[in-house]
Amino acid sequence: MDKMKHLLKVKYDLEAAKIVPQRGGWAALAFKVYSGDGSFFLKVYEKSRASTPKWTALIDQYVPITVWLMHNSQLRGRLPVPVLTQNGDYKCEDDEGIYLLYEYIEGETVGDKELTGDQVEELSKMIAELHLYGEEIPVETKAIKEDFAVPFLAQMRTVVDQAIDELPYEVRELIQSHMVQLMKLMDSIEKLSADLMKRNLKMTLCHTDLHNWNLMQSSSRQLMLIDWEGLKLAPVEADLMFFIDKPYYHAFMTNYRKVHNEFAINPDVLQFYQDRRKLEDIWEFIEQILFDRQDAQERAETISHLSREIREINS
Repeated sequence: MDKMKHLLKVKYDLEAAKIVPQRGGWAALAFKVYSGDGSFFLKVYEKSRASTPKWTALIDQYVPITVWLMHNSQLRGRLPVPVLTQNGDYKCEDDEGIYLLYEYIEGETVGDKELTGDQVEELSKMIAELHLYGEEIPVETKAIKEDFAVPFLAQMRTVVDQAIDELPYEVRELIQSHMVQLMKLMDSIEKLSADLMKRNLKMTLCHTDLHNWNLMQSSSRQLMLIDWEGLKLAPVEADLMFFIDKPYYHAFMTNYRKVHNEFAINPDVLQFYQDRRKLEDIWEFIEQILFDRQDAQERAETISHLSREIREINS
C-alpha cells in the first residue's frame, strides 16, 4: 500500500491516510482511499494480466466522451468520471499497473439482487438517453466506432486447434467435449462479422456491459452506471442484448420506446453481439489460464467460470 500512497501523492497531490481493498470487477482491482480531502475509489489495471491492454488502450478516447455526457446530457450524476492528475491526465501508471482515480460513490452495487420496478424504469430512461447521442457530439468518437471485428478469433482458433495441449487436463477435456459447438459458434460469428461490415447501420453511444455488477444504487437513491471501458459507437443492440432474456424486458422496452418510438430489434445484429460476447468471455478465461499468474484458488475459479460458459453454448 505504501507504493500506492506514494503514487497518489506524486500524481494527484493526495495524502492517503488509509487504502482498503474493495471487491474488484472483471478487468481491475479496486481500493477505497481515505484522505483528508474525502474518500476516493482507485481502480488498478494490473500490467501482468493478458487482458489489461484491451481494457486500457482507449482510456484517453472514451473518458472525454463520458465527461461530455456528464456535462451535456441527462446522465449528469449518473456516471463517474476520473479525477485528473496534476498534469491534467485521466490516468497514471507505473511498472505494475495503470490507475484511474474517482470520487467515492456512497451506496451499494446492485450485484446479485433483482432490479426493482423503479430501478428498471430508471435504467431504461438512462439507456434511452445514452442512445440519443452519436458521432455528432463535439468529441472524437472514431477510435470507439464499432467495426464488427472479432480480433481475438484467430488466436482462439489457434489455441483450440493447435495449442490445446498447453491447457490443464480438465480444460482440455471440456473444450474437446464441446468442440463441435464451439467451432460452429466461431464459424457463425465470422460470417456475421463479414456481413455486418458491409451494412450501413445506425450507431449511437453504447455502454456494452450492462449487467447488475455495473449498476450502483447511490446513497442519494439514484441509480448509477459504472465501468465504461467498453463504451462504443455501435448499434443499440450492443446494449439491448443484456435485457432480451430478463423478466422485465417488456417493461424496459416500453419506457425505452417512449424516447425511441420506432425502434425494432435487428435480429442479425443482436445475434452478432450475443455470440461475440459469449466467445469473448470464453477467450478471456482461456487467456487467464494460459498467460496470467494465478494461485490455485484463482485458477480453480477461472476453470469453473470457463466450464459454465462453454456448457451454456447450446442454450
